[in-house]
Amino acid sequence: MARESKKAIVRFRWRLWLGLVVLAVVCVSTAMAGLKVRIYTLTDPQFTLSRDHKDALTIQGMNFTSRAKVLRVFAADFGHSVFSVPLAERRRRLLAIDWVEDASVSRIWPDRLVVRVHERTPVAFVFFRSGVLLIDSQGVLLDPPAQSQFAFPVLSGVQEDENEDQRRERVRCLARVQEELGYMAKDVSEVNASDPDNIRIVAQVEHHTVELIMGDNNFGRRYQNFLSHYSEIEKHSPNAKRFDLRLDDRITAED
Repeated sequence: MARESKKAIVRFRWRLWLGLVVLAVVCVSTAMAGLKVRIYTLTDPQFTLSRDHKDALTIQGMNFTSRAKVLRVFAADFGHSVFSVPLAERRRRLLAIDWVEDASVSRIWPDRLVVRVHERTPVAFVFFRSGVLLIDSQGVLLDPPAQSQFAFPVLSGVQEDENEDQRRERVRCLARVQEELGYMAKDVSEVNASDPDNIRIVAQVEHHTVELIMGDNNFGRRYQNFLSHYSEIEKHSPNAKRFDLRLDDRITAED
């Protein structure tokens, strides 16, 4: 019995070693095949991203984003295989472009790249000493595209040295005012959110430009009340251009 047990152990070890050898051969063969495929895709000319191919780099969804900035991201990839392009890194660099909110980069067999851009949506103008910029709902500042016209209100109270979170809070104030005013928001040309607890707006009322101190709530009701009584208010205070609406039961004209 002992001799038979030893023979069984020997057979088991022999089969185990044979299995390990076969597994090693398969792994080496697979690795070699993978290496050959990689070398092939990286060196074969049919996979080269070529400037001579007009559709080699296709950019979709781009209206206001600088094409030059997008092309700069892929400048080093021309003349190389599309399979050598680090897609995640290229996407990361695309997201650093001001107008790009989201983006994807795909390889299209055999020698093309397709870039899909989702652009930011501006909601207002902001004025700095350095110039005029646009701002989106996330508080991201955007360079106004050349030859483009936007009908947005001005969001004042935004400072150049503020971070994105602070700017986002100013934009939320603007959104609250617009939401509560509804269709009446079309006559508002400026929202001052320098103090979120005391919003001010500039509006066109019966062909007059007025500044209204709105407080921090009931924007729609206070504005509608002001419009309803404006004719009477103008008779009593014809030269007033600023009005305090923070108290719901009264409107105070300020010189």
